[in-house]
Amino acid sequence: MSASLFDLTGRTALVTGSSKGIGLALAGALATAGARVVLNARDSVRLQQARAALEAQGFRVDAAAFDVTDADAVAAGVAHIESTVGPIDILVNNAGMQHRGAFDEFPIDAWRRITATNIDSVFFVGREVAQRMVARKRGKIINVCSVQSELARPGIAPYTATKGAVKMLTKGMAVDLGPHGIQVNGLGPGYFKTELTQALVADEAFTAWLAKRTPAGRWGEVHELAGAAIFLASEASSFVNGHILYVDGGITAGL
Repeated sequence: MSASLFDLTGRTALVTGSSKGIGLALAGALATAGARVVLNARDSVRLQQARAALEAQGFRVDAAAFDVTDADAVAAGVAHIESTVGPIDILVNNAGMQHRGAFDEFPIDAWRRITATNIDSVFFVGREVAQRMVARKRGKIINVCSVQSELARPGIAPYTATKGAVKMLTKGMAVDLGPHGIQVNGLGPGYFKTELTQALVADEAFTAWLAKRTPAGRWGEVHELAGAAIFLASEASSFVNGHILYVDGGITAGL
């Protein structure tokens, strides 16, 4: 009985921004639990490489290349997935970006890019998929938040703002969509080793600070997000709604 609660066999999951890093790891986790996974990114070449890598592991994988910051492209992309692959049972809004810089010198164009990628995409894809989930009276939506949904560091004020917005959008979506049988929750990674964090991992001073600041004393490995993702995507979380599950080695637990 307990194992079946986490079984995603027969479910279709769309994971945005999943050609690499955390998105690809989350897609792989859902596939391991039995889901048919639809990868998404703008770079079709990188997307097909990610698809091939998961298929080589025996998973059933599809790919849909579209820009999640373009509302029209999102509408067409979601409609295509639903008509060719099948109903989207699970949505993981993972697409995101970072741009570091002092707040008083932060470029306006960078602000617009980071808000479009980190906030607009969650609204555009979430809204498009939710319309169909509401009609079916079921669905799981996981919005990827961050420890920066709660905490700030120098040089990333706009990123912190976007991830705080995703946290509150998650709660608002949960309130609106919960009555339709849909659970919307957030997954909040801490500091994980990915392609995007390679420079920070290589920075001995930063890594030493992180080890001291984090109760676990180290960087996270992307496979350590798998359990939380499967939980939030499965029937095991049927009464969990509007919650942000932080997977951060304890960094948000103390000062």
